[in-house]
Amino acid sequence: MMIVHTILYVADQKRSAELYRELLGLEPILDVPGMTEFKLSDNHILGLMPEKGIKKLLGEKLPDPTKGSGIPRAELYFRVKDPEAYLKRAWELKLFELSPLLPRDWGASAGYVLDFDGHVLAFSN
Repeated sequence: MMIVHTILYVADQKRSAELYRELLGLEPILDVPGMTEFKLSDNHILGLMPEKGIKKLLGEKLPDPTKGSGIPRAELYFRVKDPEAYLKRAWELKLFELSPLLPRDWGASAGYVLDFDGHVLAFSN
């Protein structure tokens, strides 16, 4: 078995943690300085890590993540029972709409928004 941790680098850990708490309707399983984690499934954890500490953690070979803030650096594609409900919450939380829920070429309907740090979030059936 494999457990996947997807870690997003964020400008403001507290603000992003509150966003994902409200958006996903989940409480963090870990919320300490330097990391907030949400259990998305038995095999997938979403982590939020302050981008300011990444260079120190990973070294000088890594480009500075703070210089890429707002540039889409990742997409989280959530397959959920009611994508419209998630998108409605996203709009209520003032996330930027990229595309409404529409039928897509791959046979699903999906809508897209940007989180506060420029990560693309898709909600699909």
